[in-house]
Amino acid sequence: MIEEGTRSSDSTLASLPRVKELLDAAEEASARAHAPYSDFHVGAAILDDRGVIHVGCNVESAAYAATVCAERAAIAAAVLDGASRFVACVTVTRDVDPASCCGVCRQLLAEFGADALIVNASSSSDRLRWGRVSDWLPHGFSGSSLDVRPNASLATG
Repeated sequence: MIEEGTRSSDSTLASLPRVKELLDAAEEASARAHAPYSDFHVGAAILDDRGVIHVGCNVESAAYAATVCAERAAIAAAVLDGASRFVACVTVTRDVDPASCCGVCRQLLAEFGADALIVNASSSSDRLRWGRVSDWLPHGFSGSSLDVRPNASLATG
């Protein structure tokens, strides 16, 4: 279930360890975003199952398809640091309304933990939106959807 609330009044989020630290890390990362075209600055902070926080920011390109979302930047940093399971992903934008993760980011997050918490926040207000990855990407595609066998040939002929 996707829920909404505020930073100061929600007990559900208070149960997540280090939520304030994740919000602060994501907000700091958003200040470093490279968004010369849209001026849409996003920061992301991922908490892995080892308790390590990994951050990323969006990096825009004039060729929009080459743009990297903050969540994917944080995922790449986490993987580089050896993370394999995520507990939470917090994003922060400047908008009054928290912005949702895009579908590509939801897909990647699901591959590192469908039960991980996603929190979308705004640095312009105390509004929050949150839910589990599986709430944001129901019936997501996963490795179990593939017929992958170790050492299997990819040749079909």
